[in-house]
Amino acid sequence: MERTERPSALDAAAGRRGRALLSVVVPCFDEDAVILETHRRLADVLEQAPDVDFEVVYVDDGSGDRTLDLLRGLQRDDPRVRVLALTRNFGQEVALAAGLQHARGDAAVVIDADLQDPPEVVLEMLGRWREGVEVAYGVRVSRDGESIFKRWTSHAFYVLLARFSEVSIPIDVGFFRLMDRAVVDAVLAMPERDRFFRGLVAWTGFRQEAVPFRRAARFAGRTKWPLKDLLGMAADGLLSFSFVPLRLATWLGVLAAGLALSGGGYALAARIVTGAWVGGWAALFIAVLFLGGAQLVAAGVIGEYLVRIYGEVKRRPLYLVRERLGFPAAEGRGRPAGGEDRTVPPG
Repeated sequence: MERTERPSALDAAAGRRGRALLSVVVPCFDEDAVILETHRRLADVLEQAPDVDFEVVYVDDGSGDRTLDLLRGLQRDDPRVRVLALTRNFGQEVALAAGLQHARGDAAVVIDADLQDPPEVVLEMLGRWREGVEVAYGVRVSRDGESIFKRWTSHAFYVLLARFSEVSIPIDVGFFRLMDRAVVDAVLAMPERDRFFRGLVAWTGFRQEAVPFRRAARFAGRTKWPLKDLLGMAADGLLSFSFVPLRLATWLGVLAAGLALSGGGYALAARIVTGAWVGGWAALFIAVLFLGGAQLVAAGVIGEYLVRIYGEVKRRPLYLVRERLGFPAAEGRGRPAGGEDRTVPPG
């Protein structure tokens, strides 16, 4: 639905007057088993929201199944649906950035397509936003359908990140949240390639409140987050918002040097007292392995930071778009620095 007026920034802080436009951004990757039900529930919930018009921006992140075909059908049947098809799978973080870049709303909701984040919680988030909250983020009080190992490792990661990060990142919080337009614009203004969305939102410092919810099991389909990808996301979060790994490498070097000095002092004292040198190939072997391991760990940590620096200086587009459906000819929103929404021909 086209709109000609927007509430002012003061209205955003004091509570909305009149109707507002809400954008819901839904990244999709091989979600043909669930996407129709996701849209039905989203539409049912959003139609209950008073004084709110809405658009749903689906971002197809290079799906290999029928997801894009189903999204095309949804867009034909519902003018509130926008579809953004990327040329390949760029990853969920980039798909989120692409969706937010094309969102026109006074506020934007980010939600997964698998219905683990209940769309009904959006109504409570909207209520918080009208009260002046600029970010209403979902906190998982339970996680149905997930193994004990995954729940434990996920919680441990968030605790570790909260402990060592330079910004306060809430524990057990995923992508699911509502953000005011000012927050969306601030996040889009950050041009980095290795994006950690939760950290970027926390870094902005806007007024944020938690909305507890019970995370459901997947409605259908399978998880798109194997252990390798989860470890990669954890590394991105820790390296993007903390210098602790670099300092840890320094501390490891100091520890190795201290142990070497202590061992040398012990050997010298033993020589003075007993007249004999300390012997033993085992001690020498262990010392060499320890020093070599410490050097490799330090080099690996530095290498991880260098890889990210290398990715930044190449200045490649964040993503490329193959197809855009349902978007007005002129959206009136600028692109983030380093972003790219160039449409490429199919094929």
